Amino acid sequence: MLKEFKEFALKGNVVDMAVGIIIGAAFGAIVSSLVDDIIMPPIGLLLGGVDFSQLFVVLSGDGPYNTVAQAKQAGAVTWNIGLFINAILKFLIVAMAVFLLVRTVNRLVRKREEKPAAAPEVPEDIRLLREIRDLLATRGES
Repeated sequence: MLKEFKEFALKGNVVDMAVGIIIGAAFGAIVSSLVDDIIMPPIGLLLGGVDFSQLFVVLSGDGPYNTVAQAKQAGAVTWNIGLFINAILKFLIVAMAVFLLVRTVNRLVRKREEKPAAAPEVPEDIRLLREIRDLLATRGES
């Protein structure tokens, strides 16, 4: 059983999958920062200084809360609309990146498949016969 597991773990597909998962996690962190720190602040500023990460509705609980953390600490039930909007934007960015990656790979595969095969080399005897034919044709014209 240990031998089978070792063969499975060392197969190229498993290693490729592990690398993909690690890069995907890092990409997810980059996209989160892009949305939270770069995209949403200017949008919030344009909409009158709204901080989307703190855009929420209190469904159950007393008192006004300034942040989602305050509401959760007080035990209030909140509807975190801003965090949901951020999650949608993150998904759209990741989906677009994956689409562009798959599209590029598909184009490269198609180009590789479309390359015409090199014309087979003409055998020596056929090449010589063609040369003789061409010489005879030029003699007949003169």
